[in-house]
Amino acid sequence: MKIILSTAVIAMTLFSPLLHAASQDVGAAQATPKPQVQKPAEFDKNLAKLQQLMTQMQGQMDQIRKTQDPQERQRLLQQHWDTMQSAMNIMHGMWGSGMMGPGMMGHGMMGGSGPGWGHTGGYYSNLTPEQLRQRQYMTDQYLKMQQEMMTNMMWHQHYWMGQPPAGTQ
Repeated sequence: MKIILSTAVIAMTLFSPLLHAASQDVGAAQATPKPQVQKPAEFDKNLAKLQQLMTQMQGQMDQIRKTQDPQERQRLLQQHWDTMQSAMNIMHGMWGSGMMGPGMMGHGMMGGSGPGWGHTGGYYSNLTPEQLRQRQYMTDQYLKMQQEMMTNMMWHQHYWMGQPPAGTQ
């Protein structure tokens, strides 16, 4: 009898903090207000800034490709890096402001509490068809910019480490 009672006390001691933490997570999720979702007009304004920076980065990359002077290339690479940082700050602001809604880069998907999409609490199912279309438009545009940014980062790395092989310029 003492063994059963001791086992029950130990089990309660071990699992009670886990149960308490789980109940706090559920309570926090219910009490957390929905994030501010960026409106399409605000998104388009940021997208225009991003597209301008992407065009600027493309021009910088063209100059980097053409130059033969290693010091000039390093100076141009630094300018390109600074422009990339500005673009990344805009992208982070677009993402961080709730453009994508809960569950994408917040808790769950990339570290945080809870696995997967369970904590979104039906967020997407509560959106109107127009809100879903807006969200899809913003996601599509954002992903295009993200791909361009990755391409710029890869070329930047190639040139930073040395001239890429002939035929890839």
